[in-house]
Amino acid sequence: MAGISLRTSANWLMNELGLYSILGSSRDSKLLCLQRFVRLFAYGASTLILALYLSNLGTTDARIGLFMSMTLWGDVIISFVLTLFADGLGRRRILMLGSALMTASGLVFTFSGNYWVLVVASIFGVISPSGNEIGPFKAIEESTLAQLSSPDIRSDIFAWYTLLGNAGTACGMIICGWLIEWLQSLDNWTATHAHRLIFGIYAFLGIVKLILAFMLSDKCEPEPPKQEYQKVTELNDIEIESLLSSSEDNDENAQPHPAPPPNSKSLPPTPKKKHSLLPSISPTSRIILLKLSILFSFDSFASGIATASWITYFFTTKFSLPEGTLGTLFFTTSIIAALSNLVASSISKRIGLLKTMVFTHLPSAIFLALIPLPTTLFPAMTFLILRACTQNMDQAPRQAFLAAAVLPSERTTVMGVVNVVRSLSQSGGPLLTGWLAGMQKFWIAFLIAGALKAGYDLAMLKMFLGFKSREEVDGERERRGEAA
Repeated sequence: MAGISLRTSANWLMNELGLYSILGSSRDSKLLCLQRFVRLFAYGASTLILALYLSNLGTTDARIGLFMSMTLWGDVIISFVLTLFADGLGRRRILMLGSALMTASGLVFTFSGNYWVLVVASIFGVISPSGNEIGPFKAIEESTLAQLSSPDIRSDIFAWYTLLGNAGTACGMIICGWLIEWLQSLDNWTATHAHRLIFGIYAFLGIVKLILAFMLSDKCEPEPPKQEYQKVTELNDIEIESLLSSSEDNDENAQPHPAPPPNSKSLPPTPKKKHSLLPSISPTSRIILLKLSILFSFDSFASGIATASWITYFFTTKFSLPEGTLGTLFFTTSIIAALSNLVASSISKRIGLLKTMVFTHLPSAIFLALIPLPTTLFPAMTFLILRACTQNMDQAPRQAFLAAAVLPSERTTVMGVVNVVRSLSQSGGPLLTGWLAGMQKFWIAFLIAGALKAGYDLAMLKMFLGFKSREEVDGERERRGEAA
């Protein structure tokens, strides 16, 4: 009996943590998660030193903020163009192109110290000033994962996808921090030389990611639209009105079928439309996209005010933390944030995606606002760690919520637009932080960021409480049809 009870408990735990889901997922899903680990490892390593590297080159705080903002502006353009045409040109090709841009940026940072050369490399390449996602990768990978996974395990897959990204950031930060501290203990190694070696590793990881993208199969490409036979029936006025009210769930470009001959029961398949590189978004999805874009813009602007680069810079300048200690601190917060994603997946199965997003993200906003208030290191570190406990718990539910809210053929475009909106909104934050830091008012930036994030959570709950996803609506419609 004890053995059976233990086995049952182990099965329950593995199911709650989503281990069965990720282990049983396709090879492509595992490769996409591995790509994210490698990419976020590189982002974590570069984020830890980006502001410090620019400062060592003699760059003022205001120009550091301008650099981060221009980097995000470049990401807006690159991400929008690449994700807009990703499904038309091929998702794997776009992922490989993004990896090549990532490698090119790392090489420029390795061999150049000119401010404007670095600006150009960050705008047209892929450099993350925040430690979070940048470039076209996230939207394409999320859309592909949603396509490769069924709705009942999708939140688990996204949870592990997010967890591995956070784990990559954590590993990148701690290895980068202690490697730099060790290099500086050697003769003839300055901080600038050590920082450039990190950017060389960044370029190498871009090559690794390119190889992983090359290993993906054809299943990652968008599925062709299904052709269906349409039954011809007579509809009265009430039925026509009902059909029109739900027509937003169908492809708005579908052509009406002519009336069939008297003896025919169905019509032949709709002829294939000419292939287009530009995607289309249904009216219902446009409304959802507009609402989410407005809300996400506030959250992202707050994230831009308190990016990981600025937070590391804050702890370095206020408490004089060395890179090794700094890397360990942010390794701890990133690992906590990574593990919290598994808890978020379990919570979302019980209270739903939206409530999980709001109730886990709101405490992190409060702790973010409290970080600069203590005058000693330990309380500030405590607030940073408490923030990390729930900081990223909204990410996997948010990705699953967005994937379910729109049609499968729209996911890449919608997620790409959302990421562009987030990057564009985030780009204004570093400018404000740089200006406040230059005026010795760094602490105000944390208060503003925390207040904006809390407002975003409450607005999200108000606007989408009771919202039903496309998949839920379609499921209810199918059940009603079967009952009839």
